Amino acid sequence: MKKYLSSIAMVMMLTTTASFAQEKPTLIVNSWGGPYEKLHKKLVFEPFEKANNVKIEVVTLYSADTLAQLRAQKDAPQYDVVHFSGGQEVIAAREGLLAPIKPEELTNAADLYPFAAEGLARGEGPVHLVTTVGLLYNEEKVPRAPDSWKDLWSDEYGDHLILTDLSNSFGMLGLLMMNQIWGGTLADTAPGLEKAGELLDRSVIISSSPEVQQNFAQNDAWLAAFAQDYAYTIRQSGLPVKFIIPKEGAPAVYFTANLVANRPNQDLAKKLIDFELSPEVQAAFAREMRYSPTNSKTELTPDVAQDVVYGDAIKSMVRFDPVQVDEIRNVLVENWKKLISR
Repeated sequence: MKKYLSSIAMVMMLTTTASFAQEKPTLIVNSWGGPYEKLHKKLVFEPFEKANNVKIEVVTLYSADTLAQLRAQKDAPQYDVVHFSGGQEVIAAREGLLAPIKPEELTNAADLYPFAAEGLARGEGPVHLVTTVGLLYNEEKVPRAPDSWKDLWSDEYGDHLILTDLSNSFGMLGLLMMNQIWGGTLADTAPGLEKAGELLDRSVIISSSPEVQQNFAQNDAWLAAFAQDYAYTIRQSGLPVKFIIPKEGAPAVYFTANLVANRPNQDLAKKLIDFELSPEVQAAFAREMRYSPTNSKTELTPDVAQDVVYGDAIKSMVRFDPVQVDEIRNVLVENWKKLISR
């Protein structure tokens, strides 16, 4: 009889456990694949699941595709938190696809650098990481370490240059920065295109991040306009490549974490976003992939701090209006294609 009752108790316990498991809340989020997504899971999603008894479903989806899906799902959204790196949060917020977050709903909001939280008032999610586009150079080959965007036009570097195609967001930002230092604006990109044209005979044009490393390793590249985090990736492969923020500043790429409108579990979703803003998580991203933190309380070791935009250097970041960039993108890309096909 005792054995029979024990079996009943066991069945009831297993049933209850299964019921609880089925009731575990689920958050659906996107990430961007590759090493970044692996680190995203390791540093954010998996610890958050354990600490909050929640399941996180990760969909590999880049920023532009994420915005397209949000638009298609407007009446029945499927994501709880979406991450953008191309300024799409500005557009998504204007279209009512994102739910506003009040600063007091995030425990880390008060410690963010002002630029990282200013979008909250417009319905955009906070900036949780940053990378910048500056100059990468082979410190063993260059006759002089560069310190200006205009060094790209210096004869000192000969034909050892890398230019990035505008199909790559880093290439787009690099050209916009070149345009700015030569007197152009977002309304007038002719100066940048003209000056870029002067470099075509001295450079290799690439479109993807791995090609940067390949050219530094195999094609005797000395100088490239590219992202700070990738300089670290190349250096980890054994190449003497360093990153410098030119004196005119460096275009910033904001990584934002955004709350999707009209979804359940929004309190839990905001808690996940807040977790991404914590100094501990941001310090780990800086250490592992050299992304810049946006929480002013984040502490970095000297070897990490020298590789990222950090502290007072935050003031050197240049931000191009994502909406304006989106408006001129197609025409600019077409003009770029005509330029490089000559």
